[in-house]
Amino acid sequence: MSVSEPSAAITEIRVTGESEYPIYVGRGLTGKVAEALGDRVNKVLIVHTPTVGRVAEELRLELQSKFGQVLLAEVPDAEDAKRIEVAAFCWQIMGQSDFTRTDAVIGLGGGAVTDLAGFVAATWLRGVRLIQVPTSVLGMVDASVGGKTGINTSEGKNLVGCFYAPHAVICDLAMLDTLPKNEILAGFAEVAKCGFIAEPEILDTIEANVEVATDPQSAEFRRLVELAIGVKARVVSEDFREGGLREILNYGHTLGHAIEHAERYQWRHGVAISIGMVYAAELARMAGHLSDAAVDRHRRVLSLLGLPLAYPAGRWPGLLATMQRDKKARAGMLRFIVLDDIAKPRVLAGADESMLQFAYQEIAN
Repeated sequence: MSVSEPSAAITEIRVTGESEYPIYVGRGLTGKVAEALGDRVNKVLIVHTPTVGRVAEELRLELQSKFGQVLLAEVPDAEDAKRIEVAAFCWQIMGQSDFTRTDAVIGLGGGAVTDLAGFVAATWLRGVRLIQVPTSVLGMVDASVGGKTGINTSEGKNLVGCFYAPHAVICDLAMLDTLPKNEILAGFAEVAKCGFIAEPEILDTIEANVEVATDPQSAEFRRLVELAIGVKARVVSEDFREGGLREILNYGHTLGHAIEHAERYQWRHGVAISIGMVYAAELARMAGHLSDAAVDRHRRVLSLLGLPLAYPAGRWPGLLATMQRDKKARAGMLRFIVLDDIAKPRVLAGADESMLQFAYQEIAN
């Protein structure tokens, strides 16, 4: 992973290794979309949610002068977009419009849309060009970066998908200015995660002044977004297909995904992951890896962000069953990313079920 600033307005963070591509961070970057699509593309499908419909139409008009045909596919908000029926709807548009391997898909929206658009692009004719334009904090720092694509099934989250790198990721911070504060804070769970596993500066900045840190127009906000993207880009550059190092990005996700499933995907991802990180911290403390102070810091940082720290006591049996089906389990053995200290992640595999349950009691309400 490399970082450069071609101008004061744009930061470029480059994913290297098996699949190389740039991530641009700045304001007013829609012009970068046409540049990233290149000259060979003729037809473009913009996959977007209703909430960014106006932005999608503006982008369509901007691209229409350069490309032969620019189509819109409006899909449901949040996790409702990540269904096979929605992917089939996108494939239908592409099929009826004779999309070829030289055409392209743009994912415009939050993390669920970039997951879906990536899956659609990866599977149409075994792969067409993909440009991700995330419009949420979660999308910018996590879902759009790294090449994981997928849809959900009734059995769990992201169980169907593939690794497929985008051609470019364009993070226009101006798109975050009108987001509700609760959306910003939920997305910041993934930013905080990067602080816990790799970049303590993120935690320091949140603790110093959470209002400034979470203000999309502040320099501190941009710095934290770039740090979080940098963590993921660095890890993905070394381990694109999650053969080893990339697993650390799952911090808080084992229980978090089970909670999302229990809540039928009506909870925001970051809300569930917040509880998952507190659980992972408590599990690490119980296993003798993490200090009381580090666990307390998890609770302090996530509380400052207004994120939950607990989940109902009686839900444990269902959560355990869902975790055992999760793609992160191997041969029925649960694997958790835990910490030895802040910025020192490790794998905890095969923990005794009684320990898992005792750790859950520490977050149960």
